[in-house]
Amino acid sequence: MSTGKAPQGPAPAGSSAAAGGDSPEITHKALRSRHVTMITLGGIIGASLFVGSGNVIRMVGPAAVLSYLLGGLLVFLAMRMLGEMAASRPAVGSFMEYARVGLGDWAGYFVGWLYWYFWVGVIAFEAVVGGSLLAGWFPAMPVWLGSVILLLIFTATNLISVRSFGEVEFWLASVKVAVIVAFLAVGTLFAFGLWPGADFSIPNLWQHGGFAPQGGWAVISGVAVVIFSYFGTEIAVMAAAESEDPAKGIRQATVTVVWRILIFFVGSILLIVTIVPWNELPDPDVQAPFVYVFDLFGVPGAEMIMSIVIFTAVCSVLNSGLYSAARMFSALAGEGLAPRIVARKSKNGVPVVAVLASTLGGYAAVFVNFLAPESGIFDFIMNSAGLVALFVYVFVAITQMKLRSQMSPEERANLKLKMWLHPWLGILVIVAVAGIVVVMLVADDASRTQVWTSLVAVAVLAVFWPLVRRNLRRRRAADTAAPAATPTA
Repeated sequence: MSTGKAPQGPAPAGSSAAAGGDSPEITHKALRSRHVTMITLGGIIGASLFVGSGNVIRMVGPAAVLSYLLGGLLVFLAMRMLGEMAASRPAVGSFMEYARVGLGDWAGYFVGWLYWYFWVGVIAFEAVVGGSLLAGWFPAMPVWLGSVILLLIFTATNLISVRSFGEVEFWLASVKVAVIVAFLAVGTLFAFGLWPGADFSIPNLWQHGGFAPQGGWAVISGVAVVIFSYFGTEIAVMAAAESEDPAKGIRQATVTVVWRILIFFVGSILLIVTIVPWNELPDPDVQAPFVYVFDLFGVPGAEMIMSIVIFTAVCSVLNSGLYSAARMFSALAGEGLAPRIVARKSKNGVPVVAVLASTLGGYAAVFVNFLAPESGIFDFIMNSAGLVALFVYVFVAITQMKLRSQMSPEERANLKLKMWLHPWLGILVIVAVAGIVVVMLVADDASRTQVWTSLVAVAVLAVFWPLVRRNLRRRRAADTAAPAATPTA
């Protein structure tokens, strides 16, 4: 769909009232800067940090810090490229819309549907985890009931208005951020022996087999694991497009939020491996690393506090995941890449049908897990969404390079946010992603399963693409013919 020119602004989605009457141009700028910031943090800081980081540390050693740093820098570069496109062309569908304009309808179709599929899987997973936590606190409550209750609550939150979603996410994410900030402050004092009862523990970084006791390959393998922990950062761009000042919000989100995330993730991991010898860290299935360290701090009721924090994190990711899935689904429908009815919005600008459809996918996955746990269907859904982050980063890099090449010198000079060292850093991202896939193929059975099942999901989408393309052509032909058939006054 390339025109040889840089896009100047989003074109109307379907352009007709029948398509829902909405343009991708933002008409309900209900989110404020504080909402956008916390939405981004909320979408990314989840159980993968509080619990999953323990597995990475046990696998890599103190050098897990490098795994998180390298993974974070890769995401940062991808976000910078996405920010360049989004700052000049704010769109709720963000990278799907840019891929469609830069590479063609097929790219928008694959990127958008894979992204939606990923978040539906996340919605289901977080609902199951949240239901399990509730069942632990209230033994009389079945896990499936807790999952359904959470899905209903956050469906309602997302249906009321963009502002209600943003406000709920602001407070949920604030809890997580407050805990991490406290952890960083107290942990620093503890590591330097300045906390009551603490000893100087910096030597733990090298005294137990060295900084990288498992070797350099483990560090690279760790990147393949942690890269998925960072997925969700792109929510900042989608949310900023619905803010009071999209261009400003996108610039702030892509620059400041990513650095905060890096500090939270890398800083937390650094403190954990400094305070606790990496080979003495308990199995995360027994005790989460954050719980273990808070116990060392002497915080009373550390396990209960962290259970509440993890539950809050689960709710936050569930909330922001539903937002992301619904916005992408609506954007797909607006461009004719999903059923037209999905683009319909309420008077408050909420894509109601997209929210409900995304939740139904979550309900289906949840019930499959509880009704047929041995079927493997739920595990397939989880695994097959595993490479979506990597697919998105590749498409972002290719699209940014393509759109930049279409710009005139004047348009390049007027870019509000530029990718550095174009196109070399974009090429670096693509090469790094390819390297991560190779590592996953040779690492272990679980990683290989993620690769192959993800490719199955791509293959399924490829099978349906000819049908979608045919319907898209018919829709555009009908939309083109409609004005000509309408009598003018």
